[in-house]
Order: sequence, then C-alpha cells, then structure tokens
Amino acid sequence: MERVYNFNPGPATLPVEVLREAQAEFLNFDNSGMSIVEISHRSKPYEKVHNQAKADILELMGLGDDYEVLFIQGGASLQFAMIPLNFATKEKPGAYVLSGTFASNAYKEAQNLGVGEIAASTKDENFKRVPRQDELKINPNAAYLHICNNNTIFGTEFHYVPETGNVPLFADMSSDMLSRPVDFKKFSLIYAGVQKNLGAAGVVVVVVKKSFVEKSLETLPTMLRYDTFYKKNSLYNTPPAFAIYIVGKVVAWIKNCGGLGEMERRNKIKAKLLYDAIDNSDGFYRGHAEKDSRSFMNVTFRLPNEELEKKFVAEALEKNLSGVKGHRSVGGMRASIYNAMPIEGAEALADFMDKFRKANS
Repeated sequence: MERVYNFNPGPATLPVEVLREAQAEFLNFDNSGMSIVEISHRSKPYEKVHNQAKADILELMGLGDDYEVLFIQGGASLQFAMIPLNFATKEKPGAYVLSGTFASNAYKEAQNLGVGEIAASTKDENFKRVPRQDELKINPNAAYLHICNNNTIFGTEFHYVPETGNVPLFADMSSDMLSRPVDFKKFSLIYAGVQKNLGAAGVVVVVVKKSFVEKSLETLPTMLRYDTFYKKNSLYNTPPAFAIYIVGKVVAWIKNCGGLGEMERRNKIKAKLLYDAIDNSDGFYRGHAEKDSRSFMNVTFRLPNEELEKKFVAEALEKNLSGVKGHRSVGGMRASIYNAMPIEGAEALADFMDKFRKANS
C-alpha cells in the first residue's frame, strides 16, 4: 500500500523507521514470545523500555537528576486540571498566557477551580501571534506562569522563553516537544500529549523538577496527585505500555538522527519551503500567523475563497498529500510538519501549492 504524506495535526505522522521496528517485533518482543501489549508492566523487558525512554528524554533535553519524567494518561486536557489542583490556591493563583485554544482551555480549568488569572492574551487578535515579553503581566505571588509553547490550531509558536522572575514557568509543549534545542532548565514543569510529535496517542509525558512533585496535597484523589506517579515510577497502576514503547522508539530515533539540533535544522527547512510558497504567491495564499510568531510545526493559511479551499483539499489528497484542511477556528489550510515529516513531504506540498496557484489564479 502506498503511504501518503500525512499532514494531520494529531494523531500525526510517525517515523517510518519506528513503525517498521514496531511491526517487526510486535508478535515477539525481546524474545519473550509475547507482544509488547501482552507482557506484564512489572516484567524486566517492559521495565527496560520504560526506564530507557525516560533516560533518553532527559538526555535530549539536557536535564539532570533534579528532573523526573512521568507518564500519565488522560491527555494534555487532564494536565489542565492536575496542574492547578496540585500547585495553585486562591492565595497563590496560576497565571496563564492565552495564545490559542489549548492555552485558553488550560486557563478555564484553573478558573473553574477559582485559582486562575490571565497574565496576557492575544484573543482579540484571533490569536495571530504570541504575546511579547513586555506584555506579560505576571503576578509575583503567582504559583506559576503557564504557556502553550506552540499553538497547533493557529500556527503560532513561542520563539523565546519568557522571563518570569521567581515565578516557576510551566509549559504545554504537546505540539513542539523535542523539535529544537530549548533551555529546558528554565522550566519547572513541561507536559506533552505525545500524539502530535512524540508517538501514538495514549500517554502524556511530564518532565518536572523533583522538588515540585515529591509531595502533593493528601486531599486530592490518588490518580490526580503528581507524587503518586513520582513515587511509583509511573507504575502505580497499569501504564499505557504500547504508547510509552512507541515514545521510547521515537526519542531513540531522534537521538540516532543527531538530536534536537538536527531536528531544528530539518524543521526550519520544511517551514521555509511552505512559508516561501505563501509569501511568494502574490496574495493568493494568506498566512494566519504574524511572521515573528510563525510556527515551525503547524503552517496555517487561507486561499481567496472557500470554494478554492475545498478544491485544494480534494486535489491535494489526489497527490497523496493528506490532512491539510485547517481547523474551523481559522479555516483554510493547516500543514503539520512535525519531526517525522520528511523534507520531501514539505517539498511535495510546496510544489503542489505553486501549481495549484498557477492553475487557479
């Protein structure tokens, strides 16, 4: 079967090498005579997978023993609630930067608990950019400042790490985790739903300073406490073993490719191909994001009218370019070019964009 170039925002494309490895050992993992989805999460073969994935993530991020990797279910949406439940109070609220839909959803959870406040927002501009450092109004008594590092729907991304003074910095990196070098030590907590840039749906990677999660409120339900996962190595209950297994293979693939520097190099090439196709189209394509906020992961743009946009989606699929329809909040097109999207995929889409423009101008 011929594979397409998969530009879906998540679940998204995975490295072919990872898929082939998983396929090859699916029936007999590590000579156990069983599949990875059958073996005990208490077994030595699974323990090796689990701990190696954690070690590789910390190595790629340049973090030491003062950080811990947790594997939690419930998607990033559960993290929206777990964070304020564990860290915020009415006296020390969580501060939120609203730069898109998921950042706003995180704030709503804190607001529902009565422990959230807004530090900055670009909602009035339809989230076409991320707030600048000088726009951040951070309460010095805040429990944390929360940002969404990349905004999948609107195609914007933070290209700086906010300075927060003594306020801990938390980030949702679901859609750009491990896509480029970042000074991760400036963050106290990072979380990522893996189905966009790190693996198969079913697990959230949380990278957190140990000092933050050594003890949680005892009044919280067990599975909503970070210390439950910390103290039991994310094995308090049966973990999503297959999803963690795929994450482990993806981070090993990143290492084998040359690490985050190489991911950044490839991602910038892909993004430039598509943004050049937009900028050199004489207005036929119109990007949603302001140029200094453009995402390297999700390229969003509109065409002259909705009829042409429908035609674009249909004809793109005929060329094996799948998943380019934009989110209803923005409309138009969205091309997600995560780590696993090969440069050839971006070249094929840019070429199609050029030919489509010439045929329909």
